[in-house]
Amino acid sequence: MLSRSILSAALALSTLAACTTAPSFAQDSRGDTLAEAGAHGRPVKVMIISMFGPEGKAWLDRLGPWKAVPVPGLSPDYPDVHCNKQDVCVITTGMGYANASASMMALTFSSRFDLRHTYFLISGIAGVDPARGTVGSAAWAKYLVDFGIQWELDAREIPAGWNTGYLGINTKNPAAKPPLDYRNEVFQLNPKLADAAFALSRNTVLADSTQAQAARAKYNYAPANQPPAVVQCDILSGNTWWSGTLLGERAREWTKILTDDKGVYCMTAQEDNATFEALKRASSAKRVDLSRVAALRTGSDFDRPYQGQTSADNLLNYADQGGFLPATENLYRAGNPLVQDIVLHWGEWRDGVPRR
Repeated sequence: MLSRSILSAALALSTLAACTTAPSFAQDSRGDTLAEAGAHGRPVKVMIISMFGPEGKAWLDRLGPWKAVPVPGLSPDYPDVHCNKQDVCVITTGMGYANASASMMALTFSSRFDLRHTYFLISGIAGVDPARGTVGSAAWAKYLVDFGIQWELDAREIPAGWNTGYLGINTKNPAAKPPLDYRNEVFQLNPKLADAAFALSRNTVLADSTQAQAARAKYNYAPANQPPAVVQCDILSGNTWWSGTLLGERAREWTKILTDDKGVYCMTAQEDNATFEALKRASSAKRVDLSRVAALRTGSDFDRPYQGQTSADNLLNYADQGGFLPATENLYRAGNPLVQDIVLHWGEWRDGVPRR
């Protein structure tokens, strides 16, 4: 159900949101020059990475006023990075692997910014595993796992004894770990940063809705039927939106396989492995620091049905779960404590995650 929680109306507003979500303290930044920003470009303390308009709007509505900085190569729907006086910036990449990687490469290799000391916060909504969270829950990840880099057999023709048609590329059975020839099947984030983000936000009161409460009440187990909370668990990426109990079981299993049983799947999204791969390439050019990447996903709908519901109904009627508005709101509520701590205590954060 990867990033399936995109309401039709929200999609229609995404492009408009990129241009109108917040006031600007510079009416036209296109006359800025590199000299004005310094030899390495404009320094940034925190770069918030959103994927489509409503995710970015959660931040743009609150932390302005903003200065729009155009960057060649960004999505034509979201051509500007927005930055405030506290050196917090928001980029909206566009949805899916191609948009995310292209936009992040354009950003990180742009002369407009100095990103060498920047903390990057991936901030987006996702499908949620009801065994690990609920609609509205916010998860800080330590692992990013690609669900799309697998072999697939038609599920109607799988060998006897197999529980899935998926298996790692160049393996012989679904339980084997592949050789990771793509080099981006799995990434481990800085656990110190993930733990710091969780510690700062764990007691945050999260947004909810009566529609979400009604949706989660149909699940007969926790935490699916409990109020949303801030948790720690990991993100699965892939461009295919999916729904189903058996696919969900494979998501759990695949995360365990690729992380050597250390990761715990809970959020299914689209872009994060592509985003991190772009950052990794920028890191190889010493333009960013990979130890400063955090990933936050909020659950906007369940990745599998409740007992008695079909997977098709769960997928096709995902908007009825009422999680979209709480999830987008909770990107800000759960993510802002980290953003503000970095900004307000920059002396402690500049050289790396502080010990506390």
